[in-house]
Amino acid sequence: MNATTSIDASTKPGRWARFIDGDLWFSFIHSPTAMVAAVIALVCVVCAVFAHWIAPHNPFDLATLDLVDARLPPAWIEGGSSKYALGTDDQGRDILSALMYGSRISLLVGLASVALSMLIGVGLGLLSGFAGGAVDDFIMRICDVMLSFPPILVALLIDGVGRALFPNAHELLAFSVLVIAIALTGWVQYARTVRGSTMVERNKEYVQAARVIGVAPLRVMFRHVLPNVLGPVLVLATIQIAGAIITEATLSFLGVGVPPTSPSLGTLIRVGQDFLFSGEWWITIFPGVMLVLIALSVNLLGDWLRDALNPRLR
Repeated sequence: MNATTSIDASTKPGRWARFIDGDLWFSFIHSPTAMVAAVIALVCVVCAVFAHWIAPHNPFDLATLDLVDARLPPAWIEGGSSKYALGTDDQGRDILSALMYGSRISLLVGLASVALSMLIGVGLGLLSGFAGGAVDDFIMRICDVMLSFPPILVALLIDGVGRALFPNAHELLAFSVLVIAIALTGWVQYARTVRGSTMVERNKEYVQAARVIGVAPLRVMFRHVLPNVLGPVLVLATIQIAGAIITEATLSFLGVGVPPTSPSLGTLIRVGQDFLFSGEWWITIFPGVMLVLIALSVNLLGDWLRDALNPRLR
């Protein structure tokens, strides 16, 4: 019997093999749009994460900047230098290196804010759908109030209040305020999505059986119901990453985002707009293109994931 068990264990495919043979991977390799979007997103993430090693220059090291190299055009334009492939800005910073370092900040803020939004929204949506009654009404009314305000205005308000309360805040605290400002405008979608799925799941047989045998409500919620409602949440999170990155860029463009000492893509675009009509178009165009590539690739991946996880489209 032990020999039979060991043989079965050795012949059982691993998780990676099961993933390769699954519907999700099959859908991915047969979707050229998803594959191109994944490659673009992967390149952007790798360049952002490993910017310290990949970037040809450190654009935020003041000791290495030279105003003589300011406003140099890209290398393929007359007057450009091969030392700066995408040109330089008004301070002599390498645009290519600035894009890598700026993308790191934008991705970090976007991922952190989406994670916090998902944590708050999934928790409240699960509680609302499972408990029902007055608890459900109270949470849904809060959602209605939040939806009545434009998200960017809510983020501006929260960020402004945070800056007023902590006028001398260091960079870490400033980042935390920005993440909270974006997260508190995005949790509502998760709450409403999880609530609807939870209301369907709580009436199924496995939940009723768990209640009959005396399983605690919290254990039923998180051990049995939660895994069955995470599919739409993952799709929504993928799509909202792009929205969070754009919101962060918008706040930074308006001057209320990340500190000027740690510029993101939005800050780079704001700096470059002063030179857009003076001939130095590359200072703002390239950060804008980078932002579009990141947001577009993530949105395309989210659209593919939504279709791939939809059983009606299989």
